[in-house]
Amino acid sequence: MLGQYIIALREGLEAALVTGIILAFLVKTSKRDFTRYIWVGVGTAVIVSGVVAIFIWVIYGDVSEKGAMLFEGIAALLAVVVITSMILWMALKGGRLNQEMEVKVKVALQKGTMMTLIGLGFVVVFREGFESVLFLVPFAVTDFIGTLVGALLGIGTSVVFAFLIFKVGARINLRRFFYLSSLLLILLAAGLAGYSVHELIEYQEVQGVDLGWVSLDAFNLGIPQDSVFHDEGIVGSVFAVMFGYAVEMEWARVLVHIAYLIIFIPFTVLVYEKPEMFCGLTKKKR
Repeated sequence: MLGQYIIALREGLEAALVTGIILAFLVKTSKRDFTRYIWVGVGTAVIVSGVVAIFIWVIYGDVSEKGAMLFEGIAALLAVVVITSMILWMALKGGRLNQEMEVKVKVALQKGTMMTLIGLGFVVVFREGFESVLFLVPFAVTDFIGTLVGALLGIGTSVVFAFLIFKVGARINLRRFFYLSSLLLILLAAGLAGYSVHELIEYQEVQGVDLGWVSLDAFNLGIPQDSVFHDEGIVGSVFAVMFGYAVEMEWARVLVHIAYLIIFIPFTVLVYEKPEMFCGLTKKKR
């Protein structure tokens, strides 16, 4: 049951972090009414994930390992794009929201922001939901009750974490909230970018494609898989979600991870610490 709990916690924590930040963001920008659209997306993702779980349960064994690798790599990359766009929007436009919000709410509704928010909530949660299904179905075949209990506990812990982020985020200064949440999202997205590269490398390897030195291990910490500090352990899994931590990484994964941090951390810090440098980008269009 512990293994199933860790899997559900690890997958759910990422979705919970992003969902909590989005909800707090909407509340801080006087868009509390829009939070229901995020919940519609989240709820839809949960339902679809459940349907997928039943489907995979019925045809278990037909989902190839190669197919799972490809899906996880592409889904992680899509999540990076979604999160990065949110980071950029918060950094470049967030500071002006209080002054522009009344007008923007009306304009946003006319331009279909409702579906955008539903889609955002869906993508963030479904990616993790689908991966959880792939990971947990093999456990469920041999220990259905233990898997169900572990998964529910892991998801419950993630929901509590999201609630805490929502409560804390909704109470702090708007600018500070944007600043801190942007940095947190950068750490999450960098880890996801590296993870997507890792999955795509594995997919190419099982296809028989030699990627050369970029697919070789840049390091291996030698931490055993049964250790709590392994990236699949109860402690390591949290760091894996928060910071992209892994016991071993390929060169391509390390380079992509570092490149993302090098690009977006200085950019975000400069936007908030030296806003005058970006006045042209943040200036309201007329």
